Amino acid sequence: MALPKRRHSNTRTRKRRTHQKLSLPAIAECPQCHKTVRAHNACQYCGYYNGEKVDHTVREEKKTRQHE
Repeated sequence: MALPKRRHSNTRTRKRRTHQKLSLPAIAECPQCHKTVRAHNACQYCGYYNGEKVDHTVREEKKTRQHE
């Protein structure tokens, strides 16, 4: 098996490893309660997403209203 003749510099090694780092998740502000939440997710504090309450209890209320 072939071996390198010389040692790679730190800069060259670090350049090679730059693509392995993970990026931070996108963070947005909830328009209802103004707390920071992950983008494209329902707010874990107030349960709103895109101006609508998407909590599981709201879905049950909508279903019962439709059956009446």
